[in-house]
Amino acid sequence: MTESIDLKMSEKGSAISRVMAIIEAIAKAERPLSPGDLSYQLGIPKPSVHRLLSQLEEEGYVQTSMRGMIIPADRLHGVALGILYSSRFKALRQAILQKLTAEIGETCGIALPNGVNMIYYDRVQTDWPLQVHLKVGSQTPTWCTASGKLYLSSLNRDRRKRLINKLPLTQYTRNTITDLSELDVALKATANTNIGTDNEEFVDGMVACSVPVLNANGQLFACLFTHAPVIRKNLDELLSFVPHLHVAARELGTLISEGPDKPQRHLPSNAMTD
Repeated sequence: MTESIDLKMSEKGSAISRVMAIIEAIAKAERPLSPGDLSYQLGIPKPSVHRLLSQLEEEGYVQTSMRGMIIPADRLHGVALGILYSSRFKALRQAILQKLTAEIGETCGIALPNGVNMIYYDRVQTDWPLQVHLKVGSQTPTWCTASGKLYLSSLNRDRRKRLINKLPLTQYTRNTITDLSELDVALKATANTNIGTDNEEFVDGMVACSVPVLNANGQLFACLFTHAPVIRKNLDELLSFVPHLHVAARELGTLISEGPDKPQRHLPSNAMTD
């Protein structure tokens, strides 16, 4: 009886380890992986990979694209956002954003890539009577926002080309880029500067800029942005605060890489208050 129980526990532990390894591989992959890729990369037999992927897909953690590749699904995205949005992370993150907003005098926030959109994930508003208000959780297009263009520019050439070919390129303002060739040129320029810009391309009368927040592997994890109405700041004036954005982005990157319980360097003095 004991041997039988031990065997079942061993099998269960092995299955859990394999599931977590699969989730980690999918989450960290620079391109979508096939079941065969996962089997080879993780050393898990193909039948086991297919069985575990089927269970993960049934539970809403992963999904299969039209090309048969495995990509994160809503539930896995929710887990990632939930971890990052825990109260301890929130206190530190908000302290960084509050300091940055005070320095720039305009709303600052964080946007995360989500397919062909960006999730307006967190922000600290200014006290100005005139504001551009986008609530947390809003999804904004990639091709005409500072954070979205920055994210697209971070992708390798082939992946970026495949993605922008699928974008609807809806024209939101007179400045929205709707030509694929023109957008490709703009994204290459963004990749060279590593600064995303929105010159009244998403909302008339609003300009924005963004810088990348990098994880421990140097990959873009999120975008840190600021935006303002043009009657208060034009795009060049907003871009003069890019050095402030870079400092805050490095602090956020350290937070993401090291976690909230490890000593944080260059954080505001009130960052540990909740």
